[in-house]
Amino acid sequence: MLEGVILKGIGGFYYIDTERGVYECRARGIFRKEGIRPTVGDAVRISVLDEEKKKGSLDEILPRRNELIRPRVSNVDQAVIVFAAKSPNMNLDLLDRFLLLAEEQELDIVIVINKIDKDKKENYLAAAEMYRDAGYAVICTSAEKEIGIDALRTALENKISVFAGPSGVGKSSLINKAFPGLELNTGEISEKIQRGKHTTRHAELIQITEKSYIVDSPGFTSLYLTHIPSEKLQYHFREFLPFVHACYYNGCVHINEPDCAVKEQIGKAIHPMRYERYVTIYHERKEEEERRF
Repeated sequence: MLEGVILKGIGGFYYIDTERGVYECRARGIFRKEGIRPTVGDAVRISVLDEEKKKGSLDEILPRRNELIRPRVSNVDQAVIVFAAKSPNMNLDLLDRFLLLAEEQELDIVIVINKIDKDKKENYLAAAEMYRDAGYAVICTSAEKEIGIDALRTALENKISVFAGPSGVGKSSLINKAFPGLELNTGEISEKIQRGKHTTRHAELIQITEKSYIVDSPGFTSLYLTHIPSEKLQYHFREFLPFVHACYYNGCVHINEPDCAVKEQIGKAIHPMRYERYVTIYHERKEEEERRF
């Protein structure tokens, strides 16, 4: 058998990158019977059916290090979460939901604030500082003015990186600036509704250097966190971690309890806006859990 990585899947065909080139493969029927879905990023074994035409059979999926749900991709090293400083305006509640999803998968995270040239008042600087203080790598960029492109290129070296973020924030434009030969499709922002046209139709693993891949994926405007229990949310706000076990009460969720070490850090090690969004998401998840049970 030949080993490789799934670059993309379209219409039941999977395109597998191997040391002998890319093969077009159908998955064995047993995957469907067992409810297993091959995913972009999967390390797999294939049987070659036609070497000349590069046709094969996807026979085995090797164990996954991790698996994201939306976008559906596996074996990712880091999430590159892209938001725009302006056009569209930054939605920090949505950014925190992307962060929760990446933290839950134990991914390295890079936050990219793009289109900084459009934010004439430089309001993005406060957001950048807040997330840097929380422990995140933040790169401020402008694809149009070619600001921060070298820093982004360096951050992608020797990694499998998934690009995520809302539509219209310039993910494809940034990738094209960093790696001009890729020529990914880009779209324009609709001034009327301030949402990007969905120029990327499916998740796809793209090789950018010999040992570096990116996943360009459809933009999103909402994220569901139903697989993360409400009591576990605190462990995915990384600036909470030094304090979560210092509370007086075991099982403290840092909202109504007295003698809470986390709440004592609000305005110090924990930004008040980040704490407020934690509380909002916690109540949202708690209500969902109570409705379910």
